Amino acid sequence: MFSKACEYAIRALLFVAQKSKDGSKVGIKEIAKGIDSPEHFIAKILQDLSRKGLVLSQKGPSGGFYLDDSTLNISLADVVRTVDGDSIFSGCALGLKQCSETKPCPLHHEFKRIRDDISEMLQTAKLGEFNALLEKNKLFLKR
Repeated sequence: MFSKACEYAIRALLFVAQKSKDGSKVGIKEIAKGIDSPEHFIAKILQDLSRKGLVLSQKGPSGGFYLDDSTLNISLADVVRTVDGDSIFSGCALGLKQCSETKPCPLHHEFKRIRDDISEMLQTAKLGEFNALLEKNKLFLKR
């Protein structure tokens, strides 16, 4: 459903949210290990997300990535749009360019309901809301 970059972005931001809730900063090596991702790939993703304001970073020996109150409130939909664009929220199930209410593809009406449900779920899910369940090992970010 999401690109590999988007999957890693979501997992990394949820990991950073959990690890930086006390003001700590998290390094690339710890993030890569914590979400089971290639270090160089997650570094590139996080640098891009930092430039776009979805995660904060600080350089130096005590630096790393972190989230504050405003970035903890970012929705998963914002992450998906930033990394993958908005096709998951508006695209045709069959990839047609002209699919619409007036000229629907065979899957249009059912897929629109599913797409709307996914959109609602991602829009209401905020980065900071999963911390407690991750800490209690009720949710996992690693295979």
